[in-house]
Amino acid sequence: MPDLQRTVFNPPSAPQPLGAYHLAAQVSLGKLLFVAGQVALDGSGNLVGEGNVVAQTRQVFKNIGQILAGAGANFSNVVEFTSYVVGRDSIQGFIEARTQIFPELCPNEDYPPNTLLVVAGLVREDLLVEIKTVAVLP
Repeated sequence: MPDLQRTVFNPPSAPQPLGAYHLAAQVSLGKLLFVAGQVALDGSGNLVGEGNVVAQTRQVFKNIGQILAGAGANFSNVVEFTSYVVGRDSIQGFIEARTQIFPELCPNEDYPPNTLLVVAGLVREDLLVEIKTVAVLP
């Protein structure tokens, strides 16, 4: 099967991104992988980073990476994130964590499109970040 072709872009005529993401991703070939929203629980179901949005964001991306690997993929296969943070005061910590880890996850600044939503809460009161992911498998 031919390799996945994924191209991210920011059309110059559109308003440019506010952070580490691209406005669009174009893909060809492959199967879609929809990853359920991931939260900051470790493999034993324990919360990582209670009250700490940076630590929770790191754990969420770790969990996403494990799921992608289980499907034979990695972050280069991701075509979209939908990120949920609890309260506006969580935005800065989320962006800080993402800025720290994205150089490793997305070399060459090949950032997938991302929609960031501020919400009142998640399924558990102690969870501050949830990220849903769509990837394309070659």
